[in-house]
Amino acid sequence: MEAAGAASPPTEPPVTHPAVAPLAFLLGKWRGEGEGSFPTISSFRYGEELLFSHHPSKPVISYTQKTWKAASGEPMHAESGYWRPRPDGSVDVVIAQSTGLAEVQKGSYDAEKKTVTLQSELVGNASKVKQITRTFQMADGELSYVVQMATITTSLQPHLRALLKRI
Repeated sequence: MEAAGAASPPTEPPVTHPAVAPLAFLLGKWRGEGEGSFPTISSFRYGEELLFSHHPSKPVISYTQKTWKAASGEPMHAESGYWRPRPDGSVDVVIAQSTGLAEVQKGSYDAEKKTVTLQSELVGNASKVKQITRTFQMADGELSYVVQMATITTSLQPHLRALLKRI
């Protein structure tokens, strides 16, 4: 019988598939705020929640994202997809957006620097969007990202940026 107040045994950290281990720093739920701009729209602020989840038997990370207007809380955008890291430091990503747009991205990660850089190979079902890049970085326990976009009339430039904390 344990004495009252005795410490419980330490819990084991969640197990990850070996292929996912280099991107384990992304796993979990993140929440924060961001801002968006582009030459063809008015600037805006938003709240955001990201979820990177993983089952230890699969070499893939599930990804979901949702945003809302910072001032009113009204829903804005959502997307979901899958990230498949490769042993060579590359990563394949597919994302379906609530707008109907679909992205196939390839990129690279640096597990030591906790960064991921993605470049669109295909932007499907988009009449105006031609290219999307995404750069993620974790530093000081916070996850930040920048999304750049090019359209048929505008060259590649920053569109979204956010800073998120794990919750």
